Amino acid sequence: MILVRTPFRLPLGGGGTDLPAYYSKYGGKLVTAAINKYMFISLNEPALSDEIKLRYSKVEVLKAGQFADIKHDIVRAALTYFNYQRPIEINSTADLGAGTGMGSSGSYTVALLHGLNTIQRHSISVQELAELACDIEMNWAGKPVGKQDQYAAAFGGFISMDIARDGKVKVDPLELEYETVAELENRLMMFYTNIQRDASEILQDQSNRVKASETAATEAMHRIKAIGEQIADALGSGDVTAFGELMHEHWTVKKSVSGLMSTSLVDECYTAAREAGALGGKIMGAGGGGFMLVCVPHEKRRAVRTVLEQKGLTLMPFRFDFEGSRVLANV
Repeated sequence: MILVRTPFRLPLGGGGTDLPAYYSKYGGKLVTAAINKYMFISLNEPALSDEIKLRYSKVEVLKAGQFADIKHDIVRAALTYFNYQRPIEINSTADLGAGTGMGSSGSYTVALLHGLNTIQRHSISVQELAELACDIEMNWAGKPVGKQDQYAAAFGGFISMDIARDGKVKVDPLELEYETVAELENRLMMFYTNIQRDASEILQDQSNRVKASETAATEAMHRIKAIGEQIADALGSGDVTAFGELMHEHWTVKKSVSGLMSTSLVDECYTAAREAGALGGKIMGAGGGGFMLVCVPHEKRRAVRTVLEQKGLTLMPFRFDFEGSRVLANV
């Protein structure tokens, strides 16, 4: 039995430049981190069985080798990639659900592939694991996603990603001072909006606008890329206040790329947080709902929490993860 734990990610800057529609033309640059909210996947090859058994939000049971009939698109793509003919049980559970903007699909893919490589006794590096997860999601499963989620989940910690036009990714771990990490954990507040959404529609709309070379969308993405570089510099120098202010600019520019990235409720809550003292913030992932992240001075935390909870949002405390995807058990 194999048990894998893989973190969810926290996008910090440059999000969207990891989409093929953008980086294939201009190259991507972004900063991301992992947090201590996790996807757990267990895999087992039962001795007296000839079936594939999947348990996630649904249950699927098929004959071993009939992976083409699997409804779960990531599992189907992964087992097809490996041409997996043996019986297997795959169970998953997570601290956060799908549709919350925390990269659950990427974390699931990394955890699944980490487990499948382990159960087959294949050696794979962290970089190879992240890139394979991108290949499975983007090419084998045909999802309109980028490369941020998989790399953040595989590596853990704070990383800077440079994506070449051919899709090759260079990862630079950001070695932040202990005090900077502690201040980030103290000043960043994450709230659940209670809105779940399908990121695919938003990401597809964003990609279509960039592919069509819409001037406004493309220029906005160039600015988001530049802000990502500024955020990396601010974090490296320990300037959390500058980081918070850059978050506000990042979100303002990001909303201009696609009208689907925000809603009237999200705008209302974000404005209320800013009026209560937040320096800046953003909606996680593609936008439209899920989690809102805000950067708040120490003395304003109570005021921001009060105003957002009055609007129905729920605070989710978190810390950063520095381990990335891990095999917790290999029995």
